[in-house]
Amino acid sequence: MAPKRPVWSGSLTLGLVTVPVRLYSAIEDHTVHFRQFERGTSDRIRYRRVNERTGDEVDFADIVKGYDLGDGDYVLVEQQELDDIAPGRSKSLDVEAFADLADIDPMFFDRTYWLAPANSDYDKPYSLLLAAMAETDKAGVAKFVLRGREYLALVRAGDGVMLLDTLHFAADLRQKDKELPDLPDKAAARGKEFDMAVNLIDAMTEDWRPEDYRDTYTDRVHELIDAKRKGNEITPAAEAAEPTKVVDLFEALQRSVKGSGKRRGQQDSGKRDSAKKDSAEKHTAKKDTAKKDSAEKHTAKKDSGKKDAGPKLADLTKAELDELAKEREIKGRSKMKRAELEQALAAS
Repeated sequence: MAPKRPVWSGSLTLGLVTVPVRLYSAIEDHTVHFRQFERGTSDRIRYRRVNERTGDEVDFADIVKGYDLGDGDYVLVEQQELDDIAPGRSKSLDVEAFADLADIDPMFFDRTYWLAPANSDYDKPYSLLLAAMAETDKAGVAKFVLRGREYLALVRAGDGVMLLDTLHFAADLRQKDKELPDLPDKAAARGKEFDMAVNLIDAMTEDWRPEDYRDTYTDRVHELIDAKRKGNEITPAAEAAEPTKVVDLFEALQRSVKGSGKRRGQQDSGKRDSAKKDSAEKHTAKKDTAKKDSAEKHTAKKDSGKKDAGPKLADLTKAELDELAKEREIKGRSKMKRAELEQALAAS
């Protein structure tokens, strides 16, 4: 595979220290892109630039930009006029100040790039600055020009390489008090519901592992395309969970904490087994798990004709109800609401 081409090259400047660097995109778009067709045909849909009065197509060279003043009045601006006032191609990334990373609101972050030394001659000063930023947990605030546009940027230490994040300017961020008509009332967050909510957060807290999360919607889109190509059908996704009623808030939180505690215990047990790195113990654990599962399944079969001694359907989450309905092969389960699922499972 050919190496990535830099999107920008110039010099990183901190006071009197200058290091030639190159900027590489660290983000890749995996969105599924579609063409447009007229339904029932194989005819592509094309867009044309037309004069809205005459309907005639207009050549791109004959199009100028217009700024709307309101009431149908416009100021027409030529592209050359915009080019004349735009900042030139910047070759310098000047760090104006350093800031604590913890003080920067994530709302300001836009896009991430890798910032690498231009060649091996500058590895030493580059590595020195990288180590110093990692040690102090600070990031350099800078401005530079990329593709004719000025950017506010943040230079920080990454894993063996500098990262550059383009930032939104303060003027780009909307004000919630102006944009949101229905902000919640500032009620005192105390009492048993608050304590239970804190317990839920604690129970669900775990180490950040980004590799555990996938774009499942894009995966489903690929599955849909592959199924349609083969002439097959795909199962619709389950409906979203219904909102929790205020009167049931404490009960919902309590059940959530209980369920999260079980899952957390299973995860912690798995981590401890992995840390031991003992193949014999892992083998024993797997055998014990298999025996336990077999015993639980056997007990469940024996008790199926008796009163349910396990968790009630009302205690299960919507996802757990969906999974149980799938196991029992209940038809139409994907379109059922919670109450319908409980009724169908009880009948089965």
